[in-house]
Amino acid sequence: MNERLARAAAWFEDRTGWQRGLRHFLFEEIPVSAGWPHVFGSVALFVFSIQALTGILLALNYAPTAAEAYTSLTYIVHQVAGGRLMHGLHHWGSSLIVIVVFIHMAQVFIFGAFRKPREVTWLAGLLLLLLTFAFGLTGYLLPWDNKAYWATVVTTNIAAGVPVAGPLLTSLAGAKTGVGAVTFARFYALHTLVLPVLTASLISLHVYLVRRHGITPGVQRTNGNQTFYPRQLFRDFCAVFVAFTCLFLAACFWDVPLQAMANANDTSYVPRPEWYFLFLFQLLKVFPGRLELIGTVVLPSLALLTLVLLPFLNRIESGILRSRIRSTCVVALVFLGWSALTVAAAFSDRPSKAELPKPRPAEQWSQIPPEVIAGYGYFTSRHCDSCHDLILGPPKPGPTLGLAALQQPRDWLHQHFSDRSLPGSSGTGASTLTIPQRNALVVFVATIKPQFLTTLPSLPPQVINGAQTFVSSACASCHKVNGIGGASGPSLNGVRDRRSDTWIRAHFIAPRKLSPGSVMPPYRFNGKDEDDLIRYLLSLPE
Repeated sequence: MNERLARAAAWFEDRTGWQRGLRHFLFEEIPVSAGWPHVFGSVALFVFSIQALTGILLALNYAPTAAEAYTSLTYIVHQVAGGRLMHGLHHWGSSLIVIVVFIHMAQVFIFGAFRKPREVTWLAGLLLLLLTFAFGLTGYLLPWDNKAYWATVVTTNIAAGVPVAGPLLTSLAGAKTGVGAVTFARFYALHTLVLPVLTASLISLHVYLVRRHGITPGVQRTNGNQTFYPRQLFRDFCAVFVAFTCLFLAACFWDVPLQAMANANDTSYVPRPEWYFLFLFQLLKVFPGRLELIGTVVLPSLALLTLVLLPFLNRIESGILRSRIRSTCVVALVFLGWSALTVAAAFSDRPSKAELPKPRPAEQWSQIPPEVIAGYGYFTSRHCDSCHDLILGPPKPGPTLGLAALQQPRDWLHQHFSDRSLPGSSGTGASTLTIPQRNALVVFVATIKPQFLTTLPSLPPQVINGAQTFVSSACASCHKVNGIGGASGPSLNGVRDRRSDTWIRAHFIAPRKLSPGSVMPPYRFNGKDEDDLIRYLLSLPE
């Protein structure tokens, strides 16, 4: 048996050479002075791998359309097993990778690893930094909440203001007529198709160049070499373990912020980008009006150009950056400037505690099932109260319906309400109701509760009509409200945080256009019924 395994291993080694490759990787010679400052490249590669894996897992349940992105994300977070953890790892990982890449580039700068013969290695790393920002920019829109939407509006407006290239950039982003479904589709394609391929290719080139030219010596320039295994590999594993522990704890204990669904009509919303873009946000205030291009285009372009030309500026390199103390001072100044802009942006335009909006209290009636509200409306509009009291009142011909001892089975109530001998059968009684309307009346009579009867008489007519429209259209056959109804469609509780009234109106007319695969038929209500139904739906709490 051992001989067969040995022959199989020898055959596989002969065809692939994996053992020789692994030995070459592990026992590569590196400077003796290499140490903990050199671990950040490995950490960056690990975090990128985590982002790729969690992105794939999220994509399995994510609906990449502007109409369903928000709903599918809430489904992932609240219903998919492990969905909240994967979403948290991906979200906080996007921040962690920015931090790690920044530290890695600062270490490379301080150690002078951009000098000959590592110029191309530096440029590849610089491109990877830009791709990291591109991932953050394109992925930011994908939750399709208000924060993502309006931050992208600001971004596309900045792009539109770029001289000469502005119209082209706006057209490529699909934002020529504003941020919408086309913008979403292009950002999603960039985030999941284009950028991963470019990043994987550049990482391969970057790692190859690092292996080709070797690691830059550490602070202590000790002569001699050591092998990558075991000391440096142990350091890399420790750094990766610490990074993943921090990321995992953040994903477990910090909820990813998710605001209301994107609403293009919410012009009062103050857009704020992710923290690593806040310095650009603040530059818009430092250079207002016509000077805006200085902060959004000129200064970032000059900074990028300086980094690109850095390996080739021999005089500056030899005069200023030969000393690692001086290089560290340059990094510290850049970090202080970036931090100052970020902190200023983080605390600007933030409302005081006295100005914070108070949460909207849910109306008492919003917890009452729509069938009960609609049934109460039919009870009063069909003049059932001429023969019946609900709880208390003057003696009437019929029994008091709120007394549990007098309640009848629902089958009996259905038959009773279908009897055309009832008062008003000429056109105003219960016998003229449709089956869904009659069901609502049965539900109301069969489930009368004192707490309902203290609230129902004060309901606005618009709410009652909205609930009646909901019932007569059989919406409950597919949608739950307050835990009651069908499950083939999404719950309508909290729909005000996911959809705008404009979207709901459009969805009534063409549901399959906005929700591909939906079995919901189109509805065309009259103006009042539609307005009251939307008002009722938007009043439902989460």
